[in-house]
Amino acid sequence: MERQKRKSLEERIADRQAQRPPLKEGKHFEHGPAKWMFVALMVFIVLIHLVGLIIVMMMEKA
Repeated sequence: MERQKRKSLEERIADRQAQRPPLKEGKHFEHGPAKWMFVALMVFIVLIHLVGLIIVMMMEKA
């Protein structure tokens, strides 16, 4: 009994990607984790600016 040769990883990935439907324009972000990192960075920057603004406003009162 001859053992079946398994496809290489690249061939298996290519087969899986060929079965996927094409992406719809404007609906999908190319890299999901990158999208969340971008959103988190933007939120962080806005919060830092707000905290800085509050600190400056409090120092003006004193």
